[in-house]
Formats: sequence, structure tokens, C-alpha cells
Amino acid sequence: MHLKTFKDYSSLSAAVAAEIIALIKNKPDAVLCLASGASPKLTCSLTAERAIKENVDFSQITFIGLDEWVGIPPENEGSCRYFFDTLFIEPLNLSPSQTHLFDGLSGNLQKECKKMDHLISDKGGIDLMIVGIGMNGHIGFNEPGVSFDKYCHVIELDETTVTIGQKYFKETTILKQGITLGLKHLMESKQVIVIANGIKKAELIRRAVGDKVTNYFPATIIQQHPNGFVMIDEEAASLLQ
Repeated sequence: MHLKTFKDYSSLSAAVAAEIIALIKNKPDAVLCLASGASPKLTCSLTAERAIKENVDFSQITFIGLDEWVGIPPENEGSCRYFFDTLFIEPLNLSPSQTHLFDGLSGNLQKECKKMDHLISDKGGIDLMIVGIGMNGHIGFNEPGVSFDKYCHVIELDETTVTIGQKYFKETTILKQGITLGLKHLMESKQVIVIANGIKKAELIRRAVGDKVTNYFPATIIQQHPNGFVMIDEEAASLLQ
């Protein structure tokens, strides 16, 4: 694991966007997996801006969304699909054949999981996975207590996730389950970047990089990734020794 600290959220996001651009320039058919949410939001926007400005060709990439709320339609502004469509897929003009996002309305969620597992396997694995860290230490919807040995799966959402998740929705929304890539996918990805910003993430980062690795604080798994990076701003780094 490698730790990188940046002055603020803007410089952090620009650095992560630069990692994505460098990957696509070096490997035009790369497999890229991103999380939605507050931390990666600016990274997504800056990546699209740079790609358009510098004429970086994203037409061969495979794009994978990390997770999705079960039961939330794609047109809902709180859905992960809406996030990616708005900030990444549409600005970069990615084709439907390139983009692979979970269908949270599927009547067969296990089939959704198997389809994603097979896609990742067929593509030779994920080249770069970029994730945030939740207030309970989750990555994606890999909630506290999750097995590190899972690939894609459906999970009952932790109370913290349900409560904090409301901020993405215009009105109070029933959230019970998530569908997500597993931490086995994270460990098998060629490169992983965990991003976090703000003082509210400081204690989470301290635990993620300093505590014993445990599935009760899933983000600690990043310590075991040989090409894992924790990229944070100064506020998120404020409790590190």
C-alpha cells in the first residue's frame, strides 16, 4: 500500500483523474471500475474534461460501475447509474457496449452478479479500480462483517449506509439492499486507489491504514494490496502520525 497526500480536494481529484488519463493513454482498451459518491465526483468530471480537451480516446475502454442500490430506478438522481451517466458516460460518449452497470431493478440479482463476474473474468480483470470509503469503513456495498472472499454479491445494507445514503436522494427513500463488486475483485485488480477527503474522513483513514486488517472495517484490506494507493487531502490525513 502507498499513501499520497494532497493539499485539498481539487488537487487530489486532479491527481486521480491524471492516473485515469495516463492509464487510457498507455492501454486504450483498459478495464476501469469507478465508485459513485461524493469523493469520486470531481475526479469523474475532471477526467471527462481532460479527455475531451486532450482528445484522449476512451472508445475502447470497458467501464464498470462498482455498485448500485437495489430497487432504485436508473432515472432516480440518487442512483449510481444516474451519477455515471451524468458525469462520465454521456460526457465521454461511451457506448452501451462499453458500459457495464448493475441493474438494481433486476428480478434476478444473482444473474446480475454472475454476468458481471464473467465479464470481468473474460476481460482479464480490472486494470484500475477507484473507490471511496464509507463512514462505517465499507468499500462499495461491502459492509462491515463481509467476507473478503466474495466476488459480486447482494448484501443487506448497514444502518449507517442507509442513514447516510439519504443525502443522495431528494426525498426519504427506502434502502435495504445493495449489489456490489466484492473485495476479491478489489484484491485481484491490477491497481486500486482509495480516495478520501475532508475532516470527516480523518478517523476513517487513520483506521484504514493503521488498524489491524479486519472485515469489520473492510477498508483495512487496502493494506494488503501490493499496488494499492490511498490518496487523500490534508484534512483526511490530519490524524495520521
